[in-house]
Formats: sequence, structure tokens, C-alpha cells
Amino acid sequence: MVWPQIYDPLGSQWGSTAVAALPILVLMGLLLFSHLRPYFSAFIGLLCASAIAVGIYRMPVDKVFASIGFGVLYGLLPIGWIVLNVFFLFRILTNAGLIEELKTALVTITGDQRIQLLLVAFCFGAILEGAAGFGTPVAITASILIGLGFSPLDASVLSLLANTAPVAYGGLGTPIIALQGVTGLDLVELSATVGRLLSPIGAIIPIWLVWAYAGWKKTREILPILLVSGITYSIAQRAISFFHGPWLVGVGAGIVSLAATLLALKFSGLLTKKIINSARKEGNSAWRLWLPWLVLIVLILVWGLPGVKSLLDQTTKELAIPVLDQQVLRMPPIIARPAAEPAVFKFNWLSATGTAIFLAGVINGLLFGFKPGEILKVFSASIYEVRFSLLTISGMMSLGFITRYSGMDGTLGLAFASAGIFYPFFGTLLGWLGVAITGSDTSSNVLFGSLQTITARKLGLDATIMAAANSAGGVMGKMIDAQSIVIASTSTRWFGHESQILRRVLSHSVVLAVIAGLIVTAHIYW
Repeated sequence: MVWPQIYDPLGSQWGSTAVAALPILVLMGLLLFSHLRPYFSAFIGLLCASAIAVGIYRMPVDKVFASIGFGVLYGLLPIGWIVLNVFFLFRILTNAGLIEELKTALVTITGDQRIQLLLVAFCFGAILEGAAGFGTPVAITASILIGLGFSPLDASVLSLLANTAPVAYGGLGTPIIALQGVTGLDLVELSATVGRLLSPIGAIIPIWLVWAYAGWKKTREILPILLVSGITYSIAQRAISFFHGPWLVGVGAGIVSLAATLLALKFSGLLTKKIINSARKEGNSAWRLWLPWLVLIVLILVWGLPGVKSLLDQTTKELAIPVLDQQVLRMPPIIARPAAEPAVFKFNWLSATGTAIFLAGVINGLLFGFKPGEILKVFSASIYEVRFSLLTISGMMSLGFITRYSGMDGTLGLAFASAGIFYPFFGTLLGWLGVAITGSDTSSNVLFGSLQTITARKLGLDATIMAAANSAGGVMGKMIDAQSIVIASTSTRWFGHESQILRRVLSHSVVLAVIAGLIVTAHIYW
């Protein structure tokens, strides 16, 4: 039975808006102020959304359960499958000693702490964010900075600040994939738009990072190196996001920036002779450091080739979600005329990016001497490690899908549309707020992605730019979310000082969010 959405169930725009926002506010409040685990918070938010969908929006119960089921499926594949195999690959490399070797190689390149900060927190952190995400770069780079002699406060704040531009793509494109799932927009176009919006941010972050640590006078002394690092990162991010998609943006841009920075250091004479001589003598072992990333990049590139993807997609099974697919009508004034919402789950496990990551883990395991049984053991341990993350992701996706199919996102979109010509700026700040509260660009995209597109279309703006703005603006909130701050304080063994970390990093987050909002506004109108 086809069900038409309603967007003002209480007969009051303010009242309906407040009710529609309640599930998100409950979720955010629990994540921010309670001591509940994230998956419990997601479950409570989901219950709240379900109750409002049935009791106030009069959404049929069977369609509510179908939305939940659709959200769980999408949370597990493709997103959960990526998360699981990212952890699997990282555990393989950690157990093989590769992560420790890479850390040692990076920290011994130069004795200049400004350069160490650039290489570790920005370049290496971008690679880690692109490969793993979910707090991994903050945890590792903060611990490295402590080992280099940085204070716990500086190590915490600087690792959070550096982990900015790559967050929009997260672990192998997960946030953009989630954004595409709730908006229905073209994945590669979304990826390219996010890259375009973040290009200026990526170029200035190295300068911003060193300035926050050493002041402007010390920053100017190495300004050419910082420009090389930031501009090459920005160019690579934009090129990969445009020509390939979201999967390799963080890893690829991080590697390009790292290589360009090392080359600039060599020609500038800032590399120590000891390290150069050591590198010449130990060149035969360099392959161990870069082979795992080369395997990963090649596999993902191959998986993304149209011919290969088409071949692998032959095994794809499509499931039209019962009682939901084409059974919910989007209504005016959200759109010009009533239109049925699709709800089709694609079971494309073979062509999914997560499968390429899984193969990268297996191949690297075999290359570094793991037996098949040991690889299986690591994979099993990875499933156990990410079990709660998978529950949280599924809960978040289900809440987002109920918001979408019940019409609550339409109610909120109509409310935000009242911002008029200022919406591009405030819409970007909405993404910032979402990540600051949920701790995840992926979660923020799920919660607000559909809302951004609805509001943009209502105002006659570019829906793709505003959806991308949610992700691009969201990255500025990553440095102030509770989860990231706790990870930083734990990694630096500076427990109980989280408030000091937040105070130091908050102003950077706000100013960068405002800059992102201005960039989005410029793209929309000029």
C-alpha cells in the first residue's frame, strides 16, 4: 500500500520541526552527555525515531520495520564490510611489525620538531585516516609525537588539528559512500565536489598546524616546505576524488604529500646526512614499508576499473525491500510532484570495495610470512574487535533511513530553508555540528545528508554541493568531538585533562568551520 509523506503532522511548523529534530537531539545528547556506549545511544535514538514515525507522522508500522531492516543491511554492506576489513588489514600490518617500522622511519628523518610534526601528524596521519579512519590516526600520531618529545597537550591538540582534511573521505571513502546511500546522488560526483570544496583547506592545514605549535615567526622559516606539503596534498586529493572516486583519496593524497615533502626536504638540505647515508645502506628493506600500501592501492584501483567492476557486478543480487520500495511517496512542497522513493539493496559483496581491502589483508599476510590459519585468526579477532562498531553503524543507518522514509528530514529541510540565501553557510555548519556531536563524518552524513539535498532543492541550490558541504564542513568538527579527544588523551597518557585539550582546539575548529562555510557559499553563488 502506497503511503504519502506528511511534513507538518502537528499543524505547526515549529512544533513539527521540534518533533522531527527530537530523535537526532536525543542521539546527540546521549553521545555528548551520557556514559552509554555509542551503540546503546544509537539504539535509543532509533527507538525514539520509530515512535515518532508511527505515533506522529502516522507511518505504517511495517514500513518502519522495513526501513530499519534496510538500514541494517546498508550498515553491514558496504559500510560495515569496509570497516571490518580496514581493521583486518591494520592488524595484519601491526602484527607483522610494519607499523612500528614505518613509525621509526618517519621519526628519524629529521631532528626539527616542526618537520617531524608535518611528516607524522599531517602526511602519515592522512595515510592512516585514508586507510583506517575511526580514530586510528589520532591514536598513532599522538603517541609518536609524545615519543618525539612533544608535551601531552601539544601532542593531543596537534594530532587532532592535523586530522582534518582527510576525514571527509575517512577509511577508504566510507563517509562519502554513506552520503551517497542516503541522498541517492552520484558517488563520484559527490567525491569530486567534496574534493573541490576542501582544496583550500588541505593546502593551508600544514601552515596552520606548525603556526599553532611554533608561532608565525618559526612557521615562516620553513614556509616553502609547508606550501609544498599542503599544495601537493590538495592537488592529489582533488585529482583522485575527481578521476577515481572516494576510496583512495586519503591514502593517495597522503602518500603524494609525503613523497613531495621528503623531496623538498632533500633539496633544501633539511634531511640529516646520517639518515641519507642510512637510507642508501638499507635501501633493500625499504620495500617492506611501502609494499602493503602498494598492494592496497593497486587492488582498489583495479576494483574501481569499469570493466572489472562490470565483471564483478555480474554476481550482484538486488533486493527490493518489501513494503518499502516504491511504496513511500515524496510529496509537495518538498518536490514539484509526488514521486515514489526507491528502496533497493544491492548485495554486491564481490565488487564491494571491502572485498578488495580483505584481499589486500590476505595478500600482505602471506607476503609477510603468515600462515593461512594465522590470517584467519587475525580476521576472526577483527570481527570481535569491530562488533560494537558494526552495531553502532547499523543503528545510525537505521535511524537515518527512518528519518528519510518517514518524512522527518523533509520537515527539517523546510525549516532550514527559512535561512534563505544564508543557507549554504549554515548548512555547512550543520555538518560541523553533526560530527562534533556524533564523532563521525559518516554518522553526520547519514543523519543530515538527505536533509541537505531536500533543502537545497527547495531553495533552488545545487543539491550535490550542499550534500558535499555536509561532509566538508563536518571535518572541522572532528577535532572537538568527545571520542577523538578521549582517544588523544588516552594515547598521550594524559587522562583527566580532556577539558584543556578541548579549550585549546575549539577556536581552531570554529574558525575553520566558518572558512568552510564561506567556501561553500562562494561555490554556490559564484
